[in-house]
Amino acid sequence: MRIAVTGSSGKLGTATVARLRADGHDVLGLDLAGTPGAGFTRVDLADYGQALDALLGVTARHAGLDALVHLAAIPVNGLVPDVTTFHTNMTVSFNVFHAALRAGITTVVYASSITALGFPFDEPPAYLPLDEASEPRANNTYGLVKVLEETMAAQLVRWRPELSITALRFTNVTGPGDYATFAERGHDPAYRRVLLWSYVDARDAATAVALALAAARPGFAVYNVAASDTGLTVPSTELVAGAFPDVPLRKELARHETLLSIDAARRELGYEPVHLWRSEL
Repeated sequence: MRIAVTGSSGKLGTATVARLRADGHDVLGLDLAGTPGAGFTRVDLADYGQALDALLGVTARHAGLDALVHLAAIPVNGLVPDVTTFHTNMTVSFNVFHAALRAGITTVVYASSITALGFPFDEPPAYLPLDEASEPRANNTYGLVKVLEETMAAQLVRWRPELSITALRFTNVTGPGDYATFAERGHDPAYRRVLLWSYVDARDAATAVALALAAARPGFAVYNVAASDTGLTVPSTELVAGAFPDVPLRKELARHETLLSIDAARRELGYEPVHLWRSEL
């Protein structure tokens, strides 16, 4: 397919572009910064005109797209004032989604987040492992955008019966250079507690994107994307008992099983993470 990837220069974007090209797709990166060349176009997606024009066609790059992967965003709270995080991310996502509609692109996969589920979980989750059926909860402006993006996507697919939008709720995206800290701090239950002790390697996250594109069907779908284990050496049942003693467990947990359920992604996308921190050290 001919696929545009917004946010192509970020950690997840770089891994996603590499994976999709390895799969044989023709990929165009769209970002504010990146390596000049035939596979990249610099674009300010906060400008709707640029977003629309980039998806309709770019001379010497493409004359039409089959699919869109939307990863561009201010990645966390705190890099800029909260209001800037909200206005920028919400505007960019609306521009990209609406431009895709105008351009006739019917397959969209985009980055949602664990922040749509209640991060940093000062209010305990309703149950664990936490799955996609849990009611969305936003506790910062970044998470608020993610909840609103999912609401928007669910409405947009009503406008176009052929449109497919898949939201991938990524947890913290990591890579080979990050895992020494896991080994150093993995004995501490406070480490990564705000993430329910979860993580996902960028290469596995990119695999989830590729699988979601391949499995796309009309309508809106949402999947959690995480590693299959926690980032700690403490058993998962002990982590839950210590941090969330009153939260019910909905299944018997393996020793280091993730508390962010990936069962739906496994079942419906065929997702199975392979880059686990213990094997990456």
